[in-house]
Amino acid sequence: RSELRSHRHRSTTGMFVRSILAAAIAASAYSAAVPTPMGSAPSLAPASGRAVRPTLRLKGGEAEIGDDTKISVFSKKDRLSMTLSDFMRERCIEKPNDKDAREMECIMNGVQAACRLIADMVGKAGIQDMTGLAGTGENVQGEEQKKLDILSNDVFKDKLAKTGCMAYLGSEEEDDAIHIAGKHGGDYVAVFDPLDGSSNIDAAISVGTIFGIYKSNGSKSFPLVKGEKQVAAGYCMYSTCSILMVSLGDGVNGFTLDSSLGEFVLTHPEVKMPKRGKIYSTNQGNLPQWSPGIKEYFDTVTNGKGESGQKYSLRYIGSMVGDMHRTLLYGGIFMYPADDKNKDGKLRLLYEANPMAMLAEQAGGKASTGTDDVMKVAPRKLHDRVPIYIGSSEDVDECLKYVNKK
Repeated sequence: RSELRSHRHRSTTGMFVRSILAAAIAASAYSAAVPTPMGSAPSLAPASGRAVRPTLRLKGGEAEIGDDTKISVFSKKDRLSMTLSDFMRERCIEKPNDKDAREMECIMNGVQAACRLIADMVGKAGIQDMTGLAGTGENVQGEEQKKLDILSNDVFKDKLAKTGCMAYLGSEEEDDAIHIAGKHGGDYVAVFDPLDGSSNIDAAISVGTIFGIYKSNGSKSFPLVKGEKQVAAGYCMYSTCSILMVSLGDGVNGFTLDSSLGEFVLTHPEVKMPKRGKIYSTNQGNLPQWSPGIKEYFDTVTNGKGESGQKYSLRYIGSMVGDMHRTLLYGGIFMYPADDKNKDGKLRLLYEANPMAMLAEQAGGKASTGTDDVMKVAPRKLHDRVPIYIGSSEDVDECLKYVNKK
């Protein structure tokens, strides 16, 4: 019996050791097959793009490695994806003597660095005590600041200032524009809402960053220019994933954050907004304060009596980034009309309406104040507000017929 127990003990111990050895070898092989954040190629991946998982064979009590079993770890497409950094670098290669292209690459590097940090903060807000009010009172908009409003603003200011390309920064969270001088001074202006929809943050609903870029042209004070002078615009939505939508004046491209690489990867190339959708997005709680024409528009399209003959549905998140992202991809219309409380509209012209208008128009859509194209409105001050009707071209055109109805 003693010998039998000893035999069983040796057998069990041997099986345990072999299991540990097999697990260690498999883990080592898997790690070698996965590309590092720097993008190095996996040492065990053949040209097919499928990584080889070594298998363990036991011969005479020794382990032997075989390579006859394959496991899909990363496809070739995953490893060769176009990142935002690649995208910007390629533009510089195509225009090797273009200073503006080099500077825009630096600016977009700053933007994506800031968006990565904000995405991380938003994802950890609930477990790192970053929800709730900051206790600093109201900002210049008359809105109570959240903790993440202040943190996101600091991050965006810091990353853009360090690009060495900025002359001025204009933020929703700052009373006045910030002048960048000295060695970090440049010739560009960035206007931004660092965390749009932050009232949603405590409920873990999508929020985002909106930004617009234009040149200062050596101005000695903060330049107030029309949106049509923007050279770049975009937003980053922080939701189930983080998506950075960007226009550099020649279309719209979307990049999704791959947290394993720390890079924004091209996932939405050459975005085109449908000419018409069947969704409208607005705070319909304000309907009683709106004009009879707007009320008639809603009554018409929700009953399927509009130009398309389709019944329209309401979808409203309360974060312009989230609502506009859906509109950009699915079509339809987003609006925030003027009313008795907000006679000039509620959304800010420079860092909300103008960047979104540029994205919409570059994707084939339209953006109007009800009387003028959004990007043709001359701003009077940093925090100017405007009404906005933005989305699919045919939907905006139809809506404006009711807005301007006598």
